Amino acid sequence: MFVEADVDLTAADFGDVQSPPFPCFEQFILESTTVAGVEPVIDRPLLYIQVTRLKCGGFIFGQRFCHCVVDAPGGMQFEKAVCELACGAASPSITPAWGREMFMARQPPQPSYPHLEYSEPAGGAVDRMLTTPPGDIARVPFFFGPREIAGLRQRAPPHMSRSSRFELVAACIWLGRTAALGYGADEEVRLSFIVNARGRRGVPLPEGFYGNAFAYSVAATTAGELCAGGLGYALELVKKAKSAVTYDYLLSVADLMVLRGRPLFALSRTYIVSDVSHAGFKSVDFGWGESVYGGPAKGGEGPIPGVTNYFSRSKNGKGEEGTVVPISLPKDAMEKFQLEVEGLTAEI
Repeated sequence: MFVEADVDLTAADFGDVQSPPFPCFEQFILESTTVAGVEPVIDRPLLYIQVTRLKCGGFIFGQRFCHCVVDAPGGMQFEKAVCELACGAASPSITPAWGREMFMARQPPQPSYPHLEYSEPAGGAVDRMLTTPPGDIARVPFFFGPREIAGLRQRAPPHMSRSSRFELVAACIWLGRTAALGYGADEEVRLSFIVNARGRRGVPLPEGFYGNAFAYSVAATTAGELCAGGLGYALELVKKAKSAVTYDYLLSVADLMVLRGRPLFALSRTYIVSDVSHAGFKSVDFGWGESVYGGPAKGGEGPIPGVTNYFSRSKNGKGEEGTVVPISLPKDAMEKFQLEVEGLTAEI
């Protein structure tokens, strides 16, 4: 479905947007909930694109994909192909490839991993993130630039000082968030994150594959052990969970989907994150130059704000590149979270 629109605003009217949610995003992209009486996937467009012209001469390119068709890298592959064609290319530089048979469930299906991502933690009190009214949620973007990353590296054990930016930021937020929310020491807490299978050893994907090539992996421990172990322990768990995603793990997920009917991922005492900082959203160029803002429209928002999140690439007021994370927490927990993050990222 293709839609064109005009708005009596300029790009400057939106301010310096560095992280989702994008202001008034509901006006620039069709929300799936606004289509009344239709079934998911079957009765909805696989692709929705809306181009909204601004009075300054710029435009907003908003799109919604059916996630059954593509993941974030696949969506960007499509978008860059559109850019190439718009700029005069006869065909995309990367030919799309199907290859979905690589992720078919085995016969018979035999899940070979526990897949905590699809099972709620046992016991414990009701997670306050699932019960706090939206009006009592504070929303603050946190920027992790060169100074913050340096502070995290200094606090990491020597053998983990070369950890990736994602690993450092994810471990920091998981640790600070757990402390701020005040979970019981014996309650299980989790960090669930998406691992891209592209380029991973042993995953036989053809070049140009645009379908879903990822899995959720889970780092899990008790709140008491996480807070006592500090950044080094959190990093260890993140790295272990990240390395667990192999081709066999991906096939195990497919087997589980067949046996359990595509279960929803767990939410209780779980922080779910997707790192899209390397997706290349801002490099999209339809012939008008690089975008002012490129990224998710509403990361961290939705029916349960703060449970799911995106890590995006951005710049701060000094022009420094970094990772921006929009955090949503109960108002009383946000202040403590800020102090936790400041303590973890301050340079020694």
